Amino acid sequence: MELELVALLALCIVGPATFAVFEVETPAWRKILKWAVVCGLTLLLAQRAGHWSLLVPGLLGAAGLTFHMVWCRRHGIHPLHATPRRRYYELRGWTWVE
Repeated sequence: MELELVALLALCIVGPATFAVFEVETPAWRKILKWAVVCGLTLLLAQRAGHWSLLVPGLLGAAGLTFHMVWCRRHGIHPLHATPRRRYYELRGWTWVE
């Protein structure tokens, strides 16, 4: 279980630090729910499947990153910087404030 906790901690540190620019206007409850589901599934599966449970955050992360890259490229958004910012806000349905 220690390996799973270390991996989840690393994801919870690196993930938001890297992709926070894409979640500026996302409500806190959605971000909390997302991490609660990933951590909950991983830890529940760890009891039955052992280290194989690390496939949950790995596969969900890979799927999310693939979708993110494709979506950003398709809409003309830089996938690491969320620029042009105004366009990104429009696509997300957020209000742009200058």
